[in-house]
Amino acid sequence: MNYPTIPRIAIIGPSFRFLSGISYYTALLANALAKEIPTTVILFRHMLPRRLFFGRARVGDTLSSISYDPHIQVHEILDWFNPHTWIAGHRIMQNTDIIVFQWWTSSVAHMYLALVLLQRREKPLIIEFHEVVDPFEGGLLPLRIYATCTASCIRNHADAFVVHSTADRDLVSQRYKIPEENIHIIPVGLFNQYPIIEKEHARDVIRIKEKYVLLFFGLIRPYKGVSYLIDAFLGLDPHLRESMHLLIIGEAWEDQESCTRAKNSPLKEQITCINRYISDTEIPSFFSAADMLILPYLRASQSGVAHIGISYGLPVIASKVGGLSDSLGGYEGTIFVRPGVIKDLQEAIINVITGEKKRYNNPKQMQWDEIRGQWRDLFRTLTQPTDIKTHNHE
Repeated sequence: MNYPTIPRIAIIGPSFRFLSGISYYTALLANALAKEIPTTVILFRHMLPRRLFFGRARVGDTLSSISYDPHIQVHEILDWFNPHTWIAGHRIMQNTDIIVFQWWTSSVAHMYLALVLLQRREKPLIIEFHEVVDPFEGGLLPLRIYATCTASCIRNHADAFVVHSTADRDLVSQRYKIPEENIHIIPVGLFNQYPIIEKEHARDVIRIKEKYVLLFFGLIRPYKGVSYLIDAFLGLDPHLRESMHLLIIGEAWEDQESCTRAKNSPLKEQITCINRYISDTEIPSFFSAADMLILPYLRASQSGVAHIGISYGLPVIASKVGGLSDSLGGYEGTIFVRPGVIKDLQEAIINVITGEKKRYNNPKQMQWDEIRGQWRDLFRTLTQPTDIKTHNHE
């Protein structure tokens, strides 16, 4: 076997058609790697039956402004219902040296399984875990069993695994019985593709007059804890609260109730809930207008939204759960709170408002140049002869 000096990488993940944070991440990672490494992406064109997708109304809409580096070969070809596209994906993989699967949902598992069986362990395979089991899939026994079984089958063909925190490493190791030395922790980079605009102009655009803007952004799901944030806001001292506006921005999936509560609240003039997926053209206004980003999650692996907030230098109030402890612990502007504890949220909000520092620098470890170096080191390890790889793990 020949071991290339600069391995060619194939990343398999979601396209912008079924837009999600993983779509953005796949593009940002590929663009970062492509600065030094020949990179190909193979994308899911039809990821699952459209009627089963919570955001079915927006599938195929042009909501993202990000694009792939022109040096990257982009193939948006994989369809959940068409084995011919899986074979085509395998043929493209044959022209690369290392394969990276993005894992976040079991809806794509049958395609991944087909690809690993077709390639017959001819090339090193990396599985990057964004979720072990999706919260919705984990809540339904048949889906939980399917997700666990298919992920187990696929991981038996992998040579290395990537997670984004020690919490995720421990969880993946325990659930799939993977030795920790085979699991590599590489952080998520900043989602820094958005411009920062002048705060007063941003507030004029979204029509907010209050002095302080509290922002929740992202998909609204039960585990995101939006109901606790509403309770915390309503329970603040009225004299302090009158200077605040709570923004709840994002597409509600299994948690329509929180949006209904916000709209029917006695303080509805100070709470805005926009229940839809937000396009990239609108994101700068919300984040530039905000004084803080609040992530009151009850569980979490990672948060792409947090990495948008950090790129804006915002104070981030986040529950101390899962991978957030690692990924946000190195950011000076993070205030951790206990999940589901309303008093903690209220104290953190007051601390941000009364604190002197309103903006923070981006951490070096979240820069894509730093992250590319860690991926490059992993690729080199996987393309070294067996005796060298063994020596490195001793």
